[in-house]
Amino acid sequence: MIRRHPLLSALALLLILLLAWAWAWAWPNRVYLQAFPDIIGAYTAKEYCSCRYVSGNPAAYCEGFVKQYVPISSLLDDVSAKRVTASGLGRTHSAAWLGERQGCQLLPTE
Repeated sequence: MIRRHPLLSALALLLILLLAWAWAWAWPNRVYLQAFPDIIGAYTAKEYCSCRYVSGNPAAYCEGFVKQYVPISSLLDDVSAKRVTASGLGRTHSAAWLGERQGCQLLPTE
């Protein structure tokens, strides 16, 4: 096999080495990789809330301010309650403005 298809054999070996490297990296970091989906929604909700209600910026500006490479699926801004809910990567998080001295805080997830 190796003599007949040296390029194919080299590619197969390279693929095996790449998979082994990915596994060796991912396994020790599995806890952090599992937490990543929560970070997207929580960051967006907290930063949008701070931008909008602590700094007093307009909604359009704050939407651009929290935009990331990983898109969020929804961003709900409840102006009357000063509460922001953001969903991304299947997780939903909310942040609310507590007052002038406290600013915005992430709310516990249900």
